[in-house]
Amino acid sequence: MTEQGKSSNVVWHHATVTRKRREQMNKHRGAVFWFTGLSGAGKSTLAHDVEEKLYQLGHRTYVLDGDNVRHGLCADLAFSDQDRKENIRRIGQMARLYVEAGIIVLTAFISPFRSDRDNVRKICGHDFHEIYCICSLEVCESRDVKGLYKRARAGEIPDFTGISSPYEEPEAPELEIDTESHLDECSKRVFEYIAASVELR
Repeated sequence: MTEQGKSSNVVWHHATVTRKRREQMNKHRGAVFWFTGLSGAGKSTLAHDVEEKLYQLGHRTYVLDGDNVRHGLCADLAFSDQDRKENIRRIGQMARLYVEAGIIVLTAFISPFRSDRDNVRKICGHDFHEIYCICSLEVCESRDVKGLYKRARAGEIPDFTGISSPYEEPEAPELEIDTESHLDECSKRVFEYIAASVELR
């Protein structure tokens, strides 16, 4: 065993079908577009809307959504700071594999801690694009169809981002989107950014 506890017998296998060949077939580069922001800021709405636009044009995409991931890959994790860190680490590693397949990955996670998002940036390298969905807490609460903010303010949900746990804003995101209104216009801006970033053909 190595110092990190990993077996020295684990070696990365290089396939004959390379990322470059997959991207040539897909007619676009693979990349990760990481939507971050408060609960209710519009991350999932934007990610799925942009994915639909890309899909209609015949491009290969996948949305990694916070709730969906916690049903399977991260079902064993709660919402402590440490579990959130591990949640984002796993997602970052999974997103990297999707990128190697030449896929446009859109993620919708609060991912409140800057260090965790920076870690995913290290995992994915230049393929990582941080998209900050800027929306006030008041507007996010007004969109709270699940009643999560109300429960958090009542003390029923501990460590809830924006209420009892902090959200650390990105310092230098690739794209900032004001999602308080005009989500259609936001979607258009994100689509244009992605199209340029992955060189859609």
